[in-house]
Amino acid sequence: MNAELEHRTKVIGLIAGGRQFPVLVAQGVKAQGHRLIVAGFTGHTNPEVYPLADAWRELKLGQLAKLLDFLKENKVEQVVMAGTIHKPGVMDIRHFDARAVKILFTLKAKGDDAILRAVSSVLEEEGMELVPPQSFAQGLLTPAGVLTRRAPDEREWADLRAGARLAREMGRLDIGQCVVLREGIVAAVEALEGTDAAIRRGCELGGAGCVAVKVMKPGQEERVDLPSVGPDTVRVLSRGKGVCLGVEAGKSLFFDMETTLEIADRYGVAIVGLTKDDLGG
Repeated sequence: MNAELEHRTKVIGLIAGGRQFPVLVAQGVKAQGHRLIVAGFTGHTNPEVYPLADAWRELKLGQLAKLLDFLKENKVEQVVMAGTIHKPGVMDIRHFDARAVKILFTLKAKGDDAILRAVSSVLEEEGMELVPPQSFAQGLLTPAGVLTRRAPDEREWADLRAGARLAREMGRLDIGQCVVLREGIVAAVEALEGTDAAIRRGCELGGAGCVAVKVMKPGQEERVDLPSVGPDTVRVLSRGKGVCLGVEAGKSLFFDMETTLEIADRYGVAIVGLTKDDLGG
């Protein structure tokens, strides 16, 4: 009886952003036989996700009341968030409704994690369970160890470890997840601009030989905002003559791994899935 309940058809609400991830999650939801309800945002959501939905609606970012009404109208039981949001758009509150504005201005801290935690709490208060997107898109977590043909050299390992420590400290302040450095000197930290832009800027400032490190923020809400990398990350790094990328193993998403590693090997970029030992426990 319990097994039957566990595998019954559910109504899954997908709050979808950009890029590949929401499409993979949507495909996973449908493959498991569930009903899929998609809420997207104008100018942010990958439109390829909409044809996979049983019902969908596109909203303006910040229309929280309309989002909740849409999910409740469709009797959504579980909610999953997947995909990127263009972060500078979050700063434009002109289209925010009263409920979203109230949440925003009652937060002491307004970093990504604080905002996502607040929205997650609202969803759960409305009776919808928040579930991690990897529940519907298996096999995306970053494996541990050196993933490319070339391993980091001694200097790159030193920068990886230093960068991991710095990224953790930056994460404690809920600023971002990525640090770019060379010879122990920080060239860029990720903020509103996102990882690719931070890497691009860091390589411009730090010059050839930069190392990029991306890790999960301490205490981060794992169900909604895991760090992620993919082909674009490595392309940006290689164009800037960066030489190494470290990403937290087991707690980061790695998209198109085969393609990404092929690109990295072509340009001599080393990629490492960083372990607890690398992160300092």
